[in-house]
Amino acid sequence: MHITTLFERKKHSVMSTTQRQILRGVSRSFDLTIRLLPGTLQAPVAIAYLLARATDTVADTTTLPLAERQVLLDLMTEVITAPGASTEHHSELARLTQAFAAQQTDPHERALMQALPQCLPLLQTLGEADQASVRLVLSHITQGQQQDMARFGHGPQTIQALNTETELANYTWLVAGCVGEFWTELCGRHLPGYARLPQAEMMHIGRQYGMGLQRLNIVRDVGADLAAGRCYWPVETLANVGLTPHMLAHAAQTGHTETLQKMAPLYTQWLDRTQAQLADGMRYALALKPLRLRVATALPALIGARTVALLRQAGPSALTRRVKMPRHEMRRLMWHITVGWASPSALESQFRQLSGDTPA
Repeated sequence: MHITTLFERKKHSVMSTTQRQILRGVSRSFDLTIRLLPGTLQAPVAIAYLLARATDTVADTTTLPLAERQVLLDLMTEVITAPGASTEHHSELARLTQAFAAQQTDPHERALMQALPQCLPLLQTLGEADQASVRLVLSHITQGQQQDMARFGHGPQTIQALNTETELANYTWLVAGCVGEFWTELCGRHLPGYARLPQAEMMHIGRQYGMGLQRLNIVRDVGADLAAGRCYWPVETLANVGLTPHMLAHAAQTGHTETLQKMAPLYTQWLDRTQAQLADGMRYALALKPLRLRVATALPALIGARTVALLRQAGPSALTRRVKMPRHEMRRLMWHITVGWASPSALESQFRQLSGDTPA
């Protein structure tokens, strides 16, 4: 039995079949999450996600000139976040996105960029409050993406890094922590009495959850980021153990033993912090009353907990390769959730097991 058969799925979403296919193409796991959501949440979450993926595609396509990407991202931000964007801006955005799409090698991202002019009007189909929420969260996300391009947009020729832990916290909030707040705001608006905790506390741990998921993305992708000239480990933090971003990039490429050994305490601290934020995410999920919402919210924390455990097993050598949860473990997780009916106790037990705190 597939987990989605446990839930009645209502057709509240305004998305077309083609747009659903695009969503599934760019992220199967997030498509599953959206299909598990209560119907009133599906459209605003899906639309926000598609728009964020489109802007992220622009920010991350390092094979194209930085100036070209900055112009396109600025225009996308204006059209998405400003309700009164002019017809000329919409027309110019359509022209630039089609030209950008033609240069994409990934077929799913190419389809997303080609469909962007048709996805933008979906925002207008939402209620005014939901439109405002989507525009606000996209304004934060694109600000983080613009900062990322300005800092790292010159390619792998030189290694650039964040300077301080404060910059790291600000970045993870802009691109992910604000999403936890957005999610919580929507739930409070559409599902009165949805949680067992006060709304202010849900906002706080929702923000921590999003930031933890971004920290997990960073450590999981650290090798590829370093090869592209991006270092999210702050300079001041690396200096505490006698390392520099250049030394870290060299170790990720060569597996230099001495550097990886120096990195070990920082690596452990990073994973400890990430695990604590994922635990906040699990506390968030367990506080949710609606079954479907609880499952949709818990899934990233469960997958993240297992990924952190695998990263701990790999140690700093994970810098030289990408670590992720195997597909067969993902299928087993879905089965366990299904047979346990996603009760709070079953989800909490799964989180402990996947974290390595109890035997599987």
